[in-house]
Amino acid sequence: MKTIKTLSLAVVAALSFASCSDDDDTPEIVNEEEVITTMTVTLTPTDDSETITLQSRDLDGDGSDAPVITVSGNLVAGTTYNGAIVLLNETESPAEDITEEVADESDEHQFFYTISSGLDATTEYTSFDEDGNPLGTTFILTAGAASSGALTFTLRHEPTKPNDGIESAGGETDILVSFDVSVE
Repeated sequence: MKTIKTLSLAVVAALSFASCSDDDDTPEIVNEEEVITTMTVTLTPTDDSETITLQSRDLDGDGSDAPVITVSGNLVAGTTYNGAIVLLNETESPAEDITEEVADESDEHQFFYTISSGLDATTEYTSFDEDGNPLGTTFILTAGAASSGALTFTLRHEPTKPNDGIESAGGETDILVSFDVSVE
């Protein structure tokens, strides 16, 4: 009986020491998920039309407040726009430009553009990773005939590359924003 008590105490002591760890032993997070509070899509026309800005701001991140989504104007039918996407973390001061991280890790990221069936527009990638696969921080958008619908931008982390679109890409969604737009 005395041996069982001694062995039990030894096991409890060993488990206590094994479960304690020094802060220096805590593994460092290698690639912490970035916080994205703001997505700004700038559409600059190749003619004299007005530049259009699409923006989503969610300054409380995953908090209870809904993002504020704005569209500065309507697209012009038959116009081609050079598009650029900027991602920010505005919980920091000054705001951190997440777009730089996405570009630096281009082989691990890809933007996807989804156009709802009611919207007459097309997109084309103009930025690529080192292997020639789409990255999508810049693109061309061509507005077709008068119409309206949703233009959705999705950033995937670690998608399969190359892929046949968002359906086959896999990966995790870093940010997804839909903008209601009109072509006039």
